[in-house]
Amino acid sequence: MRHPAHLLLLVALLASVLQTPGAAQEEFKKEDVSLAVTDGIAYLLDEQNEDGSWGGPVNQTFTSGFANPATYRMWQIGTTGLSARTLLERGSTEEHEVAADRALDYLILHAKAVRPAGWDVDNNWALVYGLDAIARALQHPRYADHEKTPALREAGQTMLDGLKKYQSPRGGWGYYSSPEANWRPEWCTSFMTAVGVISLVEAKAAGLEVDEKMFTASVKALERSRLPSGAFEYSVNVLPNHLRLESINQIQGSLGRIQIGHVALRRAGENITDEEIEWGLEQFVKHHKFLATVRNKPIPHEGYYANAAYFYLFAHYYASQALQLLPVEKRARFATFIQGGILEARQQDGAMWDFWIAENTKPYGTSFGVMGLENTLDSE
Repeated sequence: MRHPAHLLLLVALLASVLQTPGAAQEEFKKEDVSLAVTDGIAYLLDEQNEDGSWGGPVNQTFTSGFANPATYRMWQIGTTGLSARTLLERGSTEEHEVAADRALDYLILHAKAVRPAGWDVDNNWALVYGLDAIARALQHPRYADHEKTPALREAGQTMLDGLKKYQSPRGGWGYYSSPEANWRPEWCTSFMTAVGVISLVEAKAAGLEVDEKMFTASVKALERSRLPSGAFEYSVNVLPNHLRLESINQIQGSLGRIQIGHVALRRAGENITDEEIEWGLEQFVKHHKFLATVRNKPIPHEGYYANAAYFYLFAHYYASQALQLLPVEKRARFATFIQGGILEARQQDGAMWDFWIAENTKPYGTSFGVMGLENTLDSE
């Protein structure tokens, strides 16, 4: 059922008033985790568009001053990549396989994700999550010798070409650019760069041709964004920038970036120790209240340390991936905490969401939530 955007904003405002900070530490039943996974997948099946995608420029809250129709289409591609991955990795029925096939067909058709505007490079979200889904599909037994395999490989190479075209001279990827700059965007962020690094690692594993200079530059950019405090800087700069004491670049504003930064660097072959990963998860638990207090709030970066609502499920999902890099005996205390945090974002319709942009918000949040919960099940 579609709802007017202003009503969804009202719901988000009410939720932000009623929610309890730190509720992720409250008791919950273990069967709630499995039920949330089942309901989340059912939600994705129910909400898949006729063309195989999820989301789109429906019930959007941002105007042309921030995002145009092409921007929403780029987010739609990225959301479809995440949802396709969820069904591929967590689905178990023929219905799930059919839905994943339809999603991959959509990604194949939209592999050439181009820049929406002179200042807008949100097509990079389509490229990093689209490539990630296609690369993982190519490694999935279902597509080892499938009629879609050649088209998937071609689409993967097209997306790799796109990432090379839109890579910043600083080595990473971002979603804004100066209209006065050259076509190659100059700004990039640590967290999008980290997603890009992971997608390139998966592309290599799938046998796609990855430009080594592009890969090396992206890893160096991510490494350069690490601050002496252990936080990851929001933007990739030539010189580190701590900004003020309550800035987004403090640990409390970097809780999600720390997790994905560690995961991406470890998977890229960099020397990220178990102790560093465990430290990052300890910070996630210690400062979780700064994420909890902004969940479902409608204004970006309105929280302490400039936290935004859409950091919430992103942070929990990549915390679950960081968890899997630790020895089994060190996972249990973090696994339960991550589960509780994800369950706090669960809705009555089975979706999980933390911020409203448009119809893509709940599918990508649900994908983060389902995969995040599944990642913790073998860690209890």
